[in-house]
Amino acid sequence: MKRIKLIEVRSELGAGTRGASLGPDALRVACLNKGSDYFRRYNAVVTQDLNHVLFDKNPFRFAKHIDAIYTVQKGIANAVEQTLRFGEFPLVLAGDHSSANATIAGIKAAYPHKTLGVIWIDAHADIHSPYTTPSGNVHGMPLAAALGEDNLPCQRNQPDADTEFFWRRLQNLAEPGPKLRPEHLVYVAVRDTEPEEDAVIERLGIKWIKLDEFQAKGSRQLTREIYEHLRFCDLVYISFDVDSLDSEFSKGTGTPVEKGLYLSEAENLCQDLLENERVVCFEMVEINPTLDNENTMAKNAFNILEKATDAIERRLRLDEVVSR
Repeated sequence: MKRIKLIEVRSELGAGTRGASLGPDALRVACLNKGSDYFRRYNAVVTQDLNHVLFDKNPFRFAKHIDAIYTVQKGIANAVEQTLRFGEFPLVLAGDHSSANATIAGIKAAYPHKTLGVIWIDAHADIHSPYTTPSGNVHGMPLAAALGEDNLPCQRNQPDADTEFFWRRLQNLAEPGPKLRPEHLVYVAVRDTEPEEDAVIERLGIKWIKLDEFQAKGSRQLTREIYEHLRFCDLVYISFDVDSLDSEFSKGTGTPVEKGLYLSEAENLCQDLLENERVVCFEMVEINPTLDNENTMAKNAFNILEKATDAIERRLRLDEVVSR
């Protein structure tokens, strides 16, 4: 990989609160106010969002707007796949977190014979399915889709045939079958889960680094432990939801949660993780400026984004030197 390419996803179809579609633009405002040239340095592609369907009646009680989400995710997966095939590093700036299923599918489409590891930095586990969701919001389902996991032992809902049809399409996006194995998923800072999620996390044996462990060990040591856990993975994707931050710093997101990461902790964690040569994609999601005051969330997120991008750039330069 020789350069970074931005993939901007303005869909908020999977969120329960309106406004996440404005997240990429809020980052641009933060960039301008800081006097940075960040968005002039990188080529960007904007994917189709279909947010207009939010004005239509939603017939999918247990996976709201899943038909339109499937169409949106096909575009995201294709953009990620093509970026990787052109030898570029996809840096995804998305609205709601349902996009992550498509990002994972795009990586696997580009590297079908490679084993993928996922580092999920978030307040939420996002491993519900239409069979277990309490809200019907698809941004709580991307990992269940990527894992091919319905969690039927904890079933509480009976989705209709159309919902099941599109859910299978999401699970088989880009290529048939699961894109991720449970042992290749690592949760960091997740702290707001439902009983159904706790049960499936325990059943699948997913590694879960909680905040107290993070603060006790620090980002450097935990980075080493995470990559040791993912030692059999050829590639790694890092997904950063801004609600992983403590709610003191993350008012401008749909589902803020207290007792999260401090800004410096998030910056250090992203930088340390992105120094690894196996990382092929980074994603930042869930900035909602309509819930914010003076664009504070986007300002904080943009600082993290700059530090993360610097780490990616250093890696790419090192890779280029080594390949000569």
